[in-house]
Amino acid sequence: MRETREDLEELQALLDASLSRATSHLRSIINAESTLTAAELTGVLTGMCTLAVSTVTAKGEPRISGADGHFLRGKWHFGTARTAAKARHLAARPAVSVAHMRGEDLGVFTHGTVEVLNPPGGEPAADWPDLLAYFKDFYGDDLFDWDNDVVYYRLHPHWMSVYAPKLAAASR
Repeated sequence: MRETREDLEELQALLDASLSRATSHLRSIINAESTLTAAELTGVLTGMCTLAVSTVTAKGEPRISGADGHFLRGKWHFGTARTAAKARHLAARPAVSVAHMRGEDLGVFTHGTVEVLNPPGGEPAADWPDLLAYFKDFYGDDLFDWDNDVVYYRLHPHWMSVYAPKLAAASR
């Protein structure tokens, strides 16, 4: 768990606000008994989590693909090849939805906007050196040409919901 107290407070506020704005149908499924707190969620989302990443083409057609997701400091981080269609979509239209599901036990659904962490020829995010060290430690130093082959994103969520009835029951 890499989250600060402030990260957890921000994430909890997001989870609470998202659920309060949800439809009655969604609230009938995701409620206090079937969701996790920010602290519980960050304890579950460790290491690499497979994400379904949804982007939109220039014609407004939806596209979904997979990505390795890392939940760090209360936000999803994921990468792709700089030449991937997903990278082109996100460069033009940074709105994205991601889902991480583990069978019927866990579903984390997030909508927001991505920030490019290592833009080609541009100024990287202030915390990119720390994130790069984390990714190199996780994947290995020589898996990619980290400067030229891959682009990494941080998803700044405006909505997030968590469905985890068994995990919620076990933690209470």
